[in-house]
Amino acid sequence: MHPHIVQFKEVFLTPIYLGIAMEFAPGGDMFEYVVKKNGLREDEARWFFQQLIVGLDYCHKMGVVNRDIKLENTLLDNSPRPLVKVCDFGYSKHEKFQSAPGSRVGTPAYLAPEVILTTKGKTYDGKTADVWSCGVMLYVMLVGAYPFERPEDKHDNQKLQKMIQRILHVDYKVPSHIKLSEDCKDLLNKILVAEPTKRITIDQIYHHPWYVKNLPPGVIEMNNRPQPAPEGIQTVDEIKAIIEAARKAHGVPMGAQVETDEYIDDAMESYDNEASLDYN
Repeated sequence: MHPHIVQFKEVFLTPIYLGIAMEFAPGGDMFEYVVKKNGLREDEARWFFQQLIVGLDYCHKMGVVNRDIKLENTLLDNSPRPLVKVCDFGYSKHEKFQSAPGSRVGTPAYLAPEVILTTKGKTYDGKTADVWSCGVMLYVMLVGAYPFERPEDKHDNQKLQKMIQRILHVDYKVPSHIKLSEDCKDLLNKILVAEPTKRITIDQIYHHPWYVKNLPPGVIEMNNRPQPAPEGIQTVDEIKAIIEAARKAHGVPMGAQVETDEYIDDAMESYDNEASLDYN
């Protein structure tokens, strides 16, 4: 049980659905939080970003890439200084038990260039792509707008194509009225790099001067050991039995592997960013 990853509760089967019960996060999601505040102060954005990176780092160390990091998939508890909890692993992959990431999945505004450019048969580093998405999240927290969208795109029927081209060319800027420290701008510039092999890694982020400022002691070291599962949680065998029962009920062969890595080209072509932000 990791403090920055939403806790799994149980798998259950209804007459119609196979369900997953997760921890309740009473503070809502980061998107709602950022919209209410019209962007965050740099110190507050750092507080959330520090937690996000620690949570994602633990996933990566456990062999899991998320592939859909975004504000809406980052939940908050109700603490006075809210704690971040990464959630929604619908597009996630495990490096040991599944094939390498190779599909264009995720949310368009957060996609890394290499994910956009991938083609059938090619793979990419899911961990590096996750870092890019964290950079987009950091920008949105600070600015209150998406880095690769423009206000004039709002009623443009080519807005997706224009956004994609800006992502590929890393064409973004911080509005002049948003005053960021040089260290903050430096970190953004090192995350939002088109070439994945030149993009900053999580280990390097851990040593970046902007990130380490006011970082609580011991949080990084926490990820060096597996976090214990809560008592009474379903066993792996119990979960597998429920899944197999669901497959049998719906005519899926027993033991069949369900590949969730599907292309979302059609979804991208009809893209209309439902999580809209007001531009400053």
